Amino acid sequence: MKAFIGYLNQIAQNTERNFGEYNAQINWYHSYKSAYLEDRRQELFNSAGTITEWKFANTKPYLNSLSKGCQLCGEGEWSCLFITGKCNANCFYCPAPQIEDGAPQSQKLLFSDPEYYVEYINRFGFKGVSFSGGEPLLYFERTLEFLKQVKQNCNSVIYIWMYTNGILASDEKLKALGEAGLDEIRFDIGAVNYNPKILKNAAKYIANVTVEIPAVPHEKEQLLQVLPQLCEYGVTNINLHQLRLTKHNASKLLVHNYTILHGEQPTVAESEITALEIMQFVAHEKLPLGVNYCNFQFKNRFQKAGYRRKMATVFKHETEEITENGFYRTIEVIENDRSWFISLEQLAAIPLVFDKIKICYMGRVIENLTGNTEGRSFNLMGQLYHIDEGLATEPIVLQGENIQFYLEMMRDGGNNILLQPQLFNAWRHEFVETEMRDFY
Repeated sequence: MKAFIGYLNQIAQNTERNFGEYNAQINWYHSYKSAYLEDRRQELFNSAGTITEWKFANTKPYLNSLSKGCQLCGEGEWSCLFITGKCNANCFYCPAPQIEDGAPQSQKLLFSDPEYYVEYINRFGFKGVSFSGGEPLLYFERTLEFLKQVKQNCNSVIYIWMYTNGILASDEKLKALGEAGLDEIRFDIGAVNYNPKILKNAAKYIANVTVEIPAVPHEKEQLLQVLPQLCEYGVTNINLHQLRLTKHNASKLLVHNYTILHGEQPTVAESEITALEIMQFVAHEKLPLGVNYCNFQFKNRFQKAGYRRKMATVFKHETEEITENGFYRTIEVIENDRSWFISLEQLAAIPLVFDKIKICYMGRVIENLTGNTEGRSFNLMGQLYHIDEGLATEPIVLQGENIQFYLEMMRDGGNNILLQPQLFNAWRHEFVETEMRDFY
């Protein structure tokens, strides 16, 4: 575990460095002064009935049920199209500026025409599609046209949902969305001071109605008070996100003096506690709601790995294999002045024959083609995109017994985190990290 602890310490140092301009205002988590938060968290994890199941390597706890959209997201089968970057709400917790309109985009790829997005979905075989923003209802006709095109022409798609703050969710628009094939609509009622009336009629037109909001500690009681009414209006699921600190929302979020956790991106410890307390309340009151806690660790691991694996279905080279974490792996045997590629299976069959191997992990995604970008391009209906590729880490050279240790790690499915730095580096690129980390 020493290598893993060193890895987490490096993440913590990077996080504090990236937010250096705010460090005087940030109440960073420290175990000696914030241990009570970890104690409360474990108490809630262990509370009977609060969590009925864990999904995705024990990173997503939920109660009662998990929507089909959330399931597809965790499986890496989901594409989210941001219809616009503009929003008509002013939520203090929003991680992005939300002030500019632009062409719809997904993974930073621009799709000015629904046909290009349809081709993208079909080429990579996504099974779920969502429409987000900004606020999609600000540009309703645009949203509706993309929805119709996906529903009618994306053969692989089995489920479509949309995110909204509900401010513009008139019966007319909800009816049109339902008729066009929207399977689920998700309302951020935190944007409207937890007023449930914005979704009162949604269930008349759309089969699945969800409330999806950040778990805001100082607004918990407002949410708890409206939960029974949400049930009356046909809401079946509550998705609770973890508050995240960004440079955009820092000035508004930090005034609440929350405890900020270190991580690949900083998050709020009390937000996690709040999400679990809401789950506990729903369980105690026996409300007919599915509640899941969509924390940053789940998103950072499974959404990224899922997208990498989707790209790999199209861009894998013959000598490459795809790791669980979505990276392209090559294993090269080095012997005197010769070298050749072998598969992991071949290496495992005769490991002691080889004295030295080189393992390379690659990343490969597509991006909009700009200027005179060198390298390969990818064609979608005549529109070219640049294939951005490169090493995900420096090549890992293993010799002697470390080859055997690597193979043991692979046979063990990554459950054993090795101390040797190169083997630990291989572990990070082979496997998706399991379990939720302790607060740090």
